[in-house]
Amino acid sequence: MIVAIILAYDFPPYVSVGGLRPYSWYKYFHLFDIYPVIITRQWANKYRSYKDYVAPGISQNTIVEKTIDGTIIYSPYNPNLSNRLILKYGENRMKIIRKIISGWFEFYQWVSLSGAKAKIFEIAEEYIIKNKVDIIIATGDPFILFKYAAILSKKYQKPFIADYRDLWSLNTEKKSKLLFYWNKYLEKKYVKKAICITTVSEFLRDKISEIFNKDVYIVNNGYDEDNININIITPPKDRLSIAIAGTIYKWHPYKIFLNTINNLYIQKNIKIELWFWGVNNEFEIKQYIEEFCIGIKSHVHFHPRLENEVVLQKLKESHLLLLFNYFYFMGTKIYDYIGLKRCILFCFSNDSEAIELKNKYYPIKDYLGQNDHLQEDLIEKTKSGYVIKDKWHLEDVLMNLDKELKTKGEIECNSINVEQFSRKRQAEVLVNIINTIIKK
Repeated sequence: MIVAIILAYDFPPYVSVGGLRPYSWYKYFHLFDIYPVIITRQWANKYRSYKDYVAPGISQNTIVEKTIDGTIIYSPYNPNLSNRLILKYGENRMKIIRKIISGWFEFYQWVSLSGAKAKIFEIAEEYIIKNKVDIIIATGDPFILFKYAAILSKKYQKPFIADYRDLWSLNTEKKSKLLFYWNKYLEKKYVKKAICITTVSEFLRDKISEIFNKDVYIVNNGYDEDNININIITPPKDRLSIAIAGTIYKWHPYKIFLNTINNLYIQKNIKIELWFWGVNNEFEIKQYIEEFCIGIKSHVHFHPRLENEVVLQKLKESHLLLLFNYFYFMGTKIYDYIGLKRCILFCFSNDSEAIELKNKYYPIKDYLGQNDHLQEDLIEKTKSGYVIKDKWHLEDVLMNLDKELKTKGEIECNSINVEQFSRKRQAEVLVNIINTIIKK
């Protein structure tokens, strides 16, 4: 059996979409005769908020979980001074001091095998010395894992796959030219040692291919069919229910959406319930509702972060799943949505106010000739929802859906060909890539 070491910083029990990708490899690789060994860090999940990312692990000792499916090794984690300040004072205090300290640690980890993440390297090296290992996979962000994998690959003559969940240097281009060139140097230095690259979409493949002259394969994110098919859940019949889960970014036009829902309630007496599951800016959204959308205050509900399998069941309780435009990126959320077979409400394809937000806050520059409507294409290809042009179109669609619910007692979702996006199917895609490498 092929043994694959997987360096993955985000990993369950930490609640993160980034951790679901390597977790699916752990869960399904053994079905295709690959034994996965996950090297990650400990997660206490004490706060159910952003603080979990910087909080200490649960033990000063390495924790090993071994099953027939694979092995998970959790390294101890001790937060640096910047992170300890967040835990003590919150994210809104001592920002400048924390930024300086974080910048120092971020820089120093690249010139020395040190820092809070270095334990992952030490444990991976120890495992390689003592056990049979055929291949190394590092999944980033954080991209320091690519450095660790490159060093281990060279030292122990093991092929290394660099798995990009996001762009590296190109993600910093709009923030700082100095940061961009520093990351570009690091990216070229370490990823050139990879035998191949995997990533999550056509756009990332094309941009990465501009940097490296090597094979770049697409291994999509996906949905976990085991978690989605646990229970049969019926949404309410007396009112429309819309849900959204996860991070809301600055370029997301949530205010436009809330205004539309509020107007429909005040002017048309259409009651729509909104459920926010594990969003990052609950306080900000509540403030906006209090000031500008008071009519729907009692119809909007918030819940802290939940494990993926739990939040999926909660999402099934709604008729519609809200998805904001990610433009060049597909993201992870869309796959869970199509797997749930609830209609997606995609906002927006061409709203003037939303475009202003994108121009101001979207983290990467526009690329002429690149497809910036990946999500729209997938929704239309799978017939899994509504691509909403602007706030006026949103209002029309919601009024029609309200009528459909009152007439039929349900909102139908007749999606097609979604099975290809299951996590199991995508794990098999990566397995085929690994087998090709090992057989060379």
